[in-house]
Amino acid sequence: MESKYLINSNGSAGISSAFAVKRKLEPMKEQNAIKKPTNNNFNQQQKPNLYKNVLAANSNKRSSIDQERRSLPVYNCRQRILKELEANDTLLIMGETGSGKTTQIPQFLLQAGYANGGIIGITQPRRVAAITIAKRVAQELATGIGETVGYTVRFEDATTERTRIRYMTDGILLREAIGDRLLRKYSAIMLDEAHERTVNADVLFGIVKQAQLERAKQRLPKLKIIITSATMDIDHFGQYFGVRGMYLEGRTHPVRVLHAKDSQEDYIHAALVTLFDIHRHEPINHDVLIFLTGQEEIEALAQQIRQLARINNTGPSDVRVFTLYAQLAQGKQLECFLPVPANTRKIVLATNIAETSITIPGIRCVIDCGYVKEKSFNPGTGLELLKTVRISQAQAWQRCGRAGRDAPGKCYRTYSKASMEQFRSTSLPEILRSNLTSTVLQLLALGIDCSNFDFIDAPPPEGISSAHRALEQLGAIKPAPLVITTTGRWMAQFPLDPRYAKLLLSAPSFGCMEEMLSLVAALSSDNVFIGHTDKSELAALAHAKFQSKHGDHLTLLNVFSTFQKTEKPKIWCHDNFLNIRNLTYARNVRNQLAEISGRLNLAINSCGGDNVDAVKKCLLTGLFENIALLQKEGHYLTVSGRVKAKIHPSSVLHGKYKPQCILFTEMVQTEHNFLRQVTEISSEWVEEVLPAMKSFPK
Repeated sequence: MESKYLINSNGSAGISSAFAVKRKLEPMKEQNAIKKPTNNNFNQQQKPNLYKNVLAANSNKRSSIDQERRSLPVYNCRQRILKELEANDTLLIMGETGSGKTTQIPQFLLQAGYANGGIIGITQPRRVAAITIAKRVAQELATGIGETVGYTVRFEDATTERTRIRYMTDGILLREAIGDRLLRKYSAIMLDEAHERTVNADVLFGIVKQAQLERAKQRLPKLKIIITSATMDIDHFGQYFGVRGMYLEGRTHPVRVLHAKDSQEDYIHAALVTLFDIHRHEPINHDVLIFLTGQEEIEALAQQIRQLARINNTGPSDVRVFTLYAQLAQGKQLECFLPVPANTRKIVLATNIAETSITIPGIRCVIDCGYVKEKSFNPGTGLELLKTVRISQAQAWQRCGRAGRDAPGKCYRTYSKASMEQFRSTSLPEILRSNLTSTVLQLLALGIDCSNFDFIDAPPPEGISSAHRALEQLGAIKPAPLVITTTGRWMAQFPLDPRYAKLLLSAPSFGCMEEMLSLVAALSSDNVFIGHTDKSELAALAHAKFQSKHGDHLTLLNVFSTFQKTEKPKIWCHDNFLNIRNLTYARNVRNQLAEISGRLNLAINSCGGDNVDAVKKCLLTGLFENIALLQKEGHYLTVSGRVKAKIHPSSVLHGKYKPQCILFTEMVQTEHNFLRQVTEISSEWVEEVLPAMKSFPK
């Protein structure tokens, strides 16, 4: 592969398609190796020496961990943090990436006795962060997971009655609040990565603030709240919580930032060129983290890197490529944290899931594409769009910080410095651009009306009105006065979009509960189809076996149902070009949904696969706003919002005859509006099915 790096005559870096920078190669460090004993007379008398060596190794490891902890900037602030927390019930701490906030502050609280009166809870936006951090803290405390330290994420609860420090996703704590508004089992709650401003986090800010005030009024044990981040707007948070913030100075290791001379439109190619330039010039133990926007980009680039690595190496490849994104199976997510063989470079391709909290060992170089996939909701049309947009400056610095966790590092940006100055300073809070239907339902289940809830940033009134309208149509609420119905309370039991929860509640009456459990689980996962570029014809033939003439929902149901029955899923998925990770994830989701359905005493029946109309009619009960009609010009017009759109090229209906009336799962906006996951329906069913919602238990 040709290098496109240039060095300007003045010695500064410039490049046409990526970066250029003068580099000085560092001497290779010798790899530590365990040598096998060469003495053939090795006997039992030598065993005590081995035990001593093991004990010495463990002691050295313990000493190394202690040294690492003491070197963290936050470690020297221990007394100051505890003193401030003793004087104030709420603490805002802003510290640079790598300062040790997430791992050390909970340990400070444990040692200070805060766990004597309850659990110390720490929330994370993502499950992979909750798991890896909990394991690291358990290691530092020389305890097993589930003992002093544990974690709770979707599908997995690694805690016991002995657990005093509990890491969890923010969604877990929010669902706990539905059962106990005052969060009585917690003595302290640390809301980490506050700058991400997810909807769950924004709601939790109000929930914990209210719980703290109520506990004080009722003279219950105090609830200590700690808000932490590397890049949050500390003045805005300080005004909301009514406290002053603390700033922890110092990053663990410095990071050198390199911008492209000109911003690169083809950021994937720029990342690829940059990666192999790093591979040629940087020491082999300098691992690389590349930020991209989504699963399809990541998997395609991973395949390309592996192919190029094989071409460039006559012997075994000297790179190992790992992927990291939200829908990846949990076991696969954790693979990138494992060490790689000697003289091998680890390359991790990740979405913004890797922006915060997690430390991937060995990462010394970060390549930032400067983009992220972001959902936005239009209350006027009632449609949710998935767009690729520029990251904020705060996100750029978060990504940069990943290179300085273990040692001094470098961050390569595929955009110019001038371009970065045009980025938003912080990300737009998710609550200001999202569909609030699920949030409003959760708050109503808590007995909270959105119109008078204390949000740090109040969502737009039209967003709340749109959510109320959707929930009323779903039968989840009654207006004037606003109250949640029995249906709404049942819907709140499912960790799903309310529309999908409605599908499960409606399914027994259509006799298709088994089918709907499978379909909703598959819809909750990411794309299950793999289209290899070098084997596209074979992949198309394999996928054709599952295609339903009725559309994508029935096709997806065929795939998942067959997957459930196969005895050798790994081989079956490989032969049929299907993503076993996403199908396994969907199976886990289905198990959880079936368990919740059992608790609600919902009938588990089946239409046997013969009555596909029952499945399609059931889909109407939750996705009734996602109907589109064919126009004489050849495009579709959505019934809600009157938006022009086309069927997505990935649909089984694309390129075939165009049904007069279709139902779709989502709209994606690129150069056109595309409708994804499309199924043909009859327009006559709308009048037949939708009135049935009114008779559903309220």
